[in-house]
Amino acid sequence: MTDIFREVEEDVRREKLEKLWKAYGSYAVAALVLLFAGIAGWQVWERHEAQERAKVSDAFIAAQRITNPQTAASTFADIARTAPKGYAELARLSEAGAMLASGQTGPAIDLYKQIAKDDNGPVGAVARLRAAWATADTASRKDLADLVKPLDQPGSPWRQNAQEVLAYADYRAMDTKGALAKYAILAADPESPDSLKRRAQAMTDFLKGGGAVAYGTVPAPVPAPVPNAAAAPTVPAPTAPAAAAPAAATKTPAAPKPAK
Repeated sequence: MTDIFREVEEDVRREKLEKLWKAYGSYAVAALVLLFAGIAGWQVWERHEAQERAKVSDAFIAAQRITNPQTAASTFADIARTAPKGYAELARLSEAGAMLASGQTGPAIDLYKQIAKDDNGPVGAVARLRAAWATADTASRKDLADLVKPLDQPGSPWRQNAQEVLAYADYRAMDTKGALAKYAILAADPESPDSLKRRAQAMTDFLKGGGAVAYGTVPAPVPAPVPNAAAAPTVPAPTAPAAAAPAAATKTPAAPKPAK
């Protein structure tokens, strides 16, 4: 009896499956087709993206090897217009650097600031610091502080770099005490990068030695003494040898006359 009931249950289950397949089988097949098509399309897209990234990478490396800064800036600008986001940001950053190297200081600083405004990540932070250093000798300390303020925050990985900019601004403003305090803190800060520590320690030693005030001026060169013309020995000018006097004319004795 148990076998009979099992067979009946299997028949009922088979009939239900057949009804479900007849009702939804075509949809299941279509879903499977779409699934495999989607996977294949995704793989094709991934391959295409990889090829495009390789092309952009080659173009970026080639642009880095250009020695003419104006040409390099133009090339990086072209890459930034067509490259994916990551490469586009790096290309804009490199474009600004090339512009600065070619003497286009104003446009380069504007581009750095625009990059910093558009990006809150590492690229924007680097652009902000480069803009600050590009204007460190001309901008006021307040302007520099406003520029690096987003980086000069507790917990920011860029805070020490921002503090270095402000320490230099104090030094340039002849605020020796403020500059010395900032450089000393940076030199002893375990969070400071090693290269920044070395720069800060060098500036600390320089300022402690009076470097901010004891620089002096370069004296004008002493003119060479002019010899006294009156006391100079007179060297007689060479004279041309006297012309030889013409030889005296000699008279030829007359021939004796014949006797008559």
